[in-house]
Amino acid sequence: MTRIALCQLPVSPDPVVNLKRAREAIAKAEGADLAIFPEATLTRYGKRITDLAEPLDGPFVTGLAEAAREHGVAVIAGVFEPGDGRVHNTAVALDASGAVLAAYRKIHLFDSFGSRESELVAPGSEPTVVEVAGLRVGLVTCYDLRFPELARALVDRGADMFAVIAAWGSGPLKEDHWITLVRARALENTMWTAAVGQAPNPAESGDGFGVGRSMLVDPLGVVRADLGSAPAVQVVDLDPELTASARATLPCLEHRVLGVARLP
Repeated sequence: MTRIALCQLPVSPDPVVNLKRAREAIAKAEGADLAIFPEATLTRYGKRITDLAEPLDGPFVTGLAEAAREHGVAVIAGVFEPGDGRVHNTAVALDASGAVLAAYRKIHLFDSFGSRESELVAPGSEPTVVEVAGLRVGLVTCYDLRFPELARALVDRGADMFAVIAAWGSGPLKEDHWITLVRARALENTMWTAAVGQAPNPAESGDGFGVGRSMLVDPLGVVRADLGSAPAVQVVDLDPELTASARATLPCLEHRVLGVARLP
């Protein structure tokens, strides 16, 4: 059994405020094996992300690493790294000693629903699976969730859980899209899926950006936990043995005909 902390935080424009909130959440998650935070935990989206982006040895990730080490909890969180004119939207994974294990740069940029993420963010190119907290975790960031071929690429790289981090924008039917897509990626891949979004934060941002609804979904698409819309840290249990029984019942990965390599 693996214990996962879903850390659904409101995100401020101020990285100092966000680091304080993240450290408090990691303290609440003590006893968990892995704490997962939203996309853009460093700072809220906006034109200032190019000024506030930090390298992975900067104060924000260093602060996360200190808290991970203090409480013995591995961490996955969303940050912005400086780039050449634009930043990278990065999911960083730290082990329980605070060491950086992987940094996934978001591949699919949110140039949809009137937004133009690509004006500020340069895309990554490499699907990433990281061994952390005894799991092989496939990293997925927000808009990536709409691309099932990425999830399948992570399966073929040996993932046994998806960690989906998001700053999922509010709007008509957007919350429904989030819930449907998270469950679909879990079910079609018979894969445990831990999906963590930002809590709505109108007090600090002037809008309700972020729908919350962080979830743990099992390999048959059953929602095992749903945090609603309020800020929360919830520790949930993930049973890796359920994956094998789900795949024995529903061997859809073995039945694939088109495209990529099948699992053994």
